[in-house]
Amino acid sequence: MSLYVHVPWCVRKCPYCDFNSHEPQGEVPEKDYLAALQADLEQALPFIWGRQVISVFIGGGTPSLLSAGAVDAMLASFRACLNLLPDAEITMEANPGTAEAGRFRDYAASGVTRLSLGIQSFDDDALRALGRIHDARQARAAIEMAQNAVEHVNLDLMYALPGQTLENSRRDLEQAMAFGTGHLSLYHLTLEPNTVFAKYPPPLPDDDLAAGMHEHIIEAAAARGWEQYEVSAYARPGHRCLHNQNYWTFGDYLGLGPGAHGKLSFHDRILRQARKRNPDSWMRNSLRRDGSHIAETHVVAPQELPFEFMLNALRLKDGVETGLFPAHTGLAFTAVLPPLRRLEERGLVTLAGGRLRTTETGWRYLNDVLQEFLDCGE
Repeated sequence: MSLYVHVPWCVRKCPYCDFNSHEPQGEVPEKDYLAALQADLEQALPFIWGRQVISVFIGGGTPSLLSAGAVDAMLASFRACLNLLPDAEITMEANPGTAEAGRFRDYAASGVTRLSLGIQSFDDDALRALGRIHDARQARAAIEMAQNAVEHVNLDLMYALPGQTLENSRRDLEQAMAFGTGHLSLYHLTLEPNTVFAKYPPPLPDDDLAAGMHEHIIEAAAARGWEQYEVSAYARPGHRCLHNQNYWTFGDYLGLGPGAHGKLSFHDRILRQARKRNPDSWMRNSLRRDGSHIAETHVVAPQELPFEFMLNALRLKDGVETGLFPAHTGLAFTAVLPPLRRLEERGLVTLAGGRLRTTETGWRYLNDVLQEFLDCGE
């Protein structure tokens, strides 16, 4: 299983962001946060006792706002309370605007093995349009700091940005690949509900231009030795993200922190939980140790399982072994054969040699593909 930890604070909330992030009133309350995180973890232990933890992902928000001492204490607690593998992948997100070389080295000394940097673009105009707190110079400096601190570095980039041209997008990608990091995550900017961009939409590239950017990304990355192993993920050999692969293959994960979601499998049910989103409410209720920090608990119904499994599995370039479906859902593979055969006839998936894969066309119309699995487990 994996562990996700949410750090909810940001220096400034970006206008496109719909994540659970908050601007702190003064200093980040590290002491209170760590105490609540420990209480959250201890209340979850009966659900996960004895399970091996293969990866930890510290996301946000901006986790790099935490001091090196706070991260060290957090990871020490995980090692004391959990069966955390000695070679576990431990990823931490960082904002180039809060990057410090010494802090990155200290994170690594505490056990962080992978840094994920929210670069988004190397174009100063684009960064201003996105409301980012860093500029291109800081982005490049942060990458070098991260590479000097840890072996595995991911760069988050976005395309189809306000006013972006195909040439701008190409330059961003070329600059990112030139650093030689092991992993790139490339996301199409979307206007999410309840964001500033949703209320005041900026001028964005049209669908044809955005599609052209995406096609160039795929072709250029492949030409430079980057493998697209998931819809938005590109890696050099040996640099795939283990944590995300666990998500995409319907593995279990515990979510800790405000707004964190988790999925845990038991012999008779699959349980999803969500923590309270408001940081103060989560901290206050977590410390009560009465379960009131949990906002939602949901037992996944059998008819929901095919869609939930396929939602992530079909994003993988290599596909998944068909045996994973019954192993992770408790349902027979025959439950999804009718929709799979229909999709196969339309050239959207392939089913051969005990493996299910999405075709290039299927990837392009993934939302339509997934519709086939709604309520097919009844």
